[in-house]
Amino acid sequence: MRKRPYLTLGISLALAFVLSVALGAVFIPPGTILRIGINALRIFQIDPDWPEHFVTIIHKIRLPHAILVTLTGAALAGSGAAFQGLFRNPLADPYLIGVASGAGLGAVFFMALPWMGRYLIPMGAFLGAVLTVLVVYGLARVGKMVPLTTLILAGVAVGSFTSALTSFLMIRSQERVHHALAFMLGGAPIAGWDPVKIALPYMAVGTGLLIMSGHFLNVLQFGEEQAAQLGLPVEKVKIFIILAASLTTAAAVSFSGVIGFIGLIVPHLARIFWGGDYRRLIPFSILGGGIALLVADVLARVLLAPQTLPVGIVTALAGAPFFLWILRRAKREVFW
Repeated sequence: MRKRPYLTLGISLALAFVLSVALGAVFIPPGTILRIGINALRIFQIDPDWPEHFVTIIHKIRLPHAILVTLTGAALAGSGAAFQGLFRNPLADPYLIGVASGAGLGAVFFMALPWMGRYLIPMGAFLGAVLTVLVVYGLARVGKMVPLTTLILAGVAVGSFTSALTSFLMIRSQERVHHALAFMLGGAPIAGWDPVKIALPYMAVGTGLLIMSGHFLNVLQFGEEQAAQLGLPVEKVKIFIILAASLTTAAAVSFSGVIGFIGLIVPHLARIFWGGDYRRLIPFSILGGGIALLVADVLARVLLAPQTLPVGIVTALAGAPFFLWILRRAKREVFW
């Protein structure tokens, strides 16, 4: 696993993806999925010996869902790795400066409006996340500088305020509380190919920019003063990373709901297995995030089948103990 990480992660991602498409209320054998895919790609023709509804289930429901889950996990883990490098803290995550609370407020606000259709909910979440990041950045900025400590404090303050507003709106719109809670726990507001088509450009560009920032993050590990002496435009780099990670996270949250711990756990595991070189750590985190969220999504569907859990519950159940383990390890490094 350590010697051929890309091969290992690539095979694991493919297996997790096929498993996600195969499992559900109707089980579709992986061999049948492969043959249906070959037929769809017109590589060569296979006589269809499978029920017609298998094709409908795969094409209209499970395939776009699996792609969206993969993109979301990749976006959250890549953003988490970038924030951990920027703040030089393994406990940082993609929601550190209020992206999740802003997205939740935007989504719940749009849900509370009776004339808003469900297809506009992701737009509200994205706008809420972006506006929250801009407010946090504006509050944290001191002249031409953005001190990271001030950024965190501003994120905590604005996040608490937006969370309070979200709770107020949920109380005022009791008939939509169920939908709001589902979104806050990682329940995607809409399904099908539309979310994939809209989210793909944002997530692809965002993760690409994060991969490009690997060298900058490596230099920042020496500290801001040392990085500036090495010729790095520190403030511009910080703004670049903050915007790229925040917009990527906002796109992921908008279409998949608020999913915790993926952006915290996966980069930390990647760092343990393959070291702290961010030129490799971010791509490994992106691949690992897709795998982790696919597995969590499968568990969310099978644990209480036929009922489907919001995937955020599964990631929280797995992530909370891991977070405590990271915290314990960090304390031992400090005091011992």
